[in-house]
Amino acid sequence: MDSLFSLAHRLLTYGLDGSPIYVDEFTRLNREVYEQALELYGTRGKTVESEAELCLGLLAAFAATIYDNGHKQQYIQQVLDRSWEVLPKLPASLLKVQLLVYCYSEVYDEELASQAHDIIATWNKADLTLEQVDIIEELKSFEENQYPYEVIE
Repeated sequence: MDSLFSLAHRLLTYGLDGSPIYVDEFTRLNREVYEQALELYGTRGKTVESEAELCLGLLAAFAATIYDNGHKQQYIQQVLDRSWEVLPKLPASLLKVQLLVYCYSEVYDEELASQAHDIIATWNKADLTLEQVDIIEELKSFEENQYPYEVIE
């Protein structure tokens, strides 16, 4: 599950560091992420945390991939439904913020962003981990650009 999120995150950030993007690598990574997401889609986590990690990985994977077997939006909605069940059970943590942010990126419900900001406000700014910095930046990006694939005039 963690590897799915890591792969999806790698795909989402592919080339952002200024390195060249190779079509064969991009295609291979897309296929690998999408196939792994479909494989894990029907599974459930045994604990609240493992279910949250699974939902996070699936949301990131579906957001990152260009593939769609015609049911992708249905899969996303079902993962969101599972996320609504698990979010109230999660303690305030990096995992909860990550799941809130990825859910927010799908539905743009301000309450989700607000909950993420409330948890982030409790973090010691001097001791942020790379993962914390990344999710803060992702939340900011989603909030600033709620329509990434549309031109707004």
